[in-house]
Amino acid sequence: MPSPRGLSVRWRTTLAATVVVGVALGLGSVAFSSIVERSLVDGVTETAERDADTVASLLEGSGSTMLPVLDEALVQLIDSTGAIVETSADAEDWTLPAAPSPKRADVGGSLYLLVTQPVTIDGASYELRVALPLRDALDSADTVRRLLAIAVPVLLVLLAAVIWFVVGRALTPVERIRARVDAIGPGDLGARVDVPPTGDEIARLATTMNRMLARLDSAAAAQRRFISDASHELRSPLASIRQHAEVARAHPDRLSGTELADVVLAEGIRLQDLVDQLLVLARLAETGGALTRKPVDLDDLALGEARRLRDTSALTIDSSGVSAARIEGDERLLARVLRNLADNAARHAQSRIALAVGLRGGEVEVVVEDDGAGIPASDRDRVFERFVRLDEARARDTGGSGLGLSIVAEIVRAHGGRVAVEESALGGARFVVTLPA
Repeated sequence: MPSPRGLSVRWRTTLAATVVVGVALGLGSVAFSSIVERSLVDGVTETAERDADTVASLLEGSGSTMLPVLDEALVQLIDSTGAIVETSADAEDWTLPAAPSPKRADVGGSLYLLVTQPVTIDGASYELRVALPLRDALDSADTVRRLLAIAVPVLLVLLAAVIWFVVGRALTPVERIRARVDAIGPGDLGARVDVPPTGDEIARLATTMNRMLARLDSAAAAQRRFISDASHELRSPLASIRQHAEVARAHPDRLSGTELADVVLAEGIRLQDLVDQLLVLARLAETGGALTRKPVDLDDLALGEARRLRDTSALTIDSSGVSAARIEGDERLLARVLRNLADNAARHAQSRIALAVGLRGGEVEVVVEDDGAGIPASDRDRVFERFVRLDEARARDTGGSGLGLSIVAEIVRAHGGRVAVEESALGGARFVVTLPA
């Protein structure tokens, strides 16, 4: 027989319920039979005491020691010396023992219930002893025990059968769901489980499984798109390097070594940047939003980006809106947010970029805006998707890889914040990052 851990839910439920009910019925049967026996014995005791009272009243009233006839009772009158003065016909062959009243006593090999009572007849003191047989009461209690010994196992068998049937019926839809989900392969994630119209826990389980399958299908589709887009993005600079290398080898006079080196260096930098961004996305997906948090001064990060842009571009950088603001977060990832937003603004700005950081109603708000062409309202959600570049006609060296803003969205989401793009007063795009202070 398999171990309890290896048993099915149906087996475990049936066994557990049967054992629990069996123990309860067993204890109840013992208690019930004891109560029945005690009640029957108490009834015999009450009868014996009542008979003793009746006989004592008759003797004291008549002044005679002659005993009345009582059904099934053994009666003896004992004087102060312990001698038997009178005895009923059934008790002539025995002497009822002196015992505390009431008391079970063996009389002639049979069990009796004995009660004693003092009696005064014509000034003389006697002891009246009355005994009633206990055999009928004890036999009745034994009959109850035997009936219970038969009824309890029968009830347990019936209970186990009912539980086995009910649990089996209840688990049949679960097994159907399990078999259906088990049959769904990697290429069948669009399949769904049939939801029974019962509205109970089984229906909710099927609905939950369908939601899980939908999430898996969506994740698999996103992964396929990501792999396809990443492969395309990686293939383009590699193809450019190969094309220039082939031209340089076939026609050395058309492409000098310096020009080839410049192309290889530029495409290598693009490849490195793309790989770095892919690694950032991979780490974010791997940690699932679990970040190493410590106090981070966002104003210092914003001012650092403003200095970098002034040193590397001819744009006018306005950082007058940067004020002190601190949050708990991953400094390296938050610096990536400022870097990506700044680089995005630098690619699209015509002459001016503005950076601002400050507290707004218990939250920290980071704003990066430019005076470029802006982003149409219909595309403001799409810009945060991976590998999305709205202006496909732009040269690749100015268009970026399409991962920067998606990385911003992932990092901000991991920090419990939100990011949105609006129209800037400068005429271009205004990116607003809101983080918990």
